[in-house]
Amino acid sequence: MLKPAATLRIELLDVKPLVWRRFVVPADIQLPKPHKAIQAVMGWDDEHPHQFSFAGTEYGTPSDEYPDDPTLSEKGVRLSKALGPGTQFEYQYDFGDNWQHRIVVETMGNPDLTLTVPVCLAGENACPPEDVGGLTGYEEFREALADPKHEQHSDYRTWVGGIFDPAGFDVNAVNARLWAIR
Repeated sequence: MLKPAATLRIELLDVKPLVWRRFVVPADIQLPKPHKAIQAVMGWDDEHPHQFSFAGTEYGTPSDEYPDDPTLSEKGVRLSKALGPGTQFEYQYDFGDNWQHRIVVETMGNPDLTLTVPVCLAGENACPPEDVGGLTGYEEFREALADPKHEQHSDYRTWVGGIFDPAGFDVNAVNARLWAIR
């Protein structure tokens, strides 16, 4: 018997041009697994804390350092808790850079027999690099890379490992990352 799958669309908020992905995951998986899928489809490296927010309730990995933190443990919580076509929820990654994402459940139902999930179906634009400094840092980074005369151009190119294309997106590379987490 096939288990239901969810087609999700995730958008990185406030970044221009819009960074988004459409991907399919099993609907009944526990939240740590969609987190891994989100990391893979967005191009993040899972170097920082994260949390999900469903109708005002936050789930993640509570920290012993902050006993007043209202975040509930994501372990044992199934993605299906938030599912239903049109349902939206939030995902925050890297509390320092504060990357905010909106996730919309586009469809729910039986998976296509030809797909092995999780799988990325589509997307546009590159995610900002890890530790770039949030929205302001990303804008400065892009400006410096676009201008070879910028005083930080060479430093940023070295830091990012060469060329960074803000419009870059390769669905095959994303699916290779997803394959690695199965």
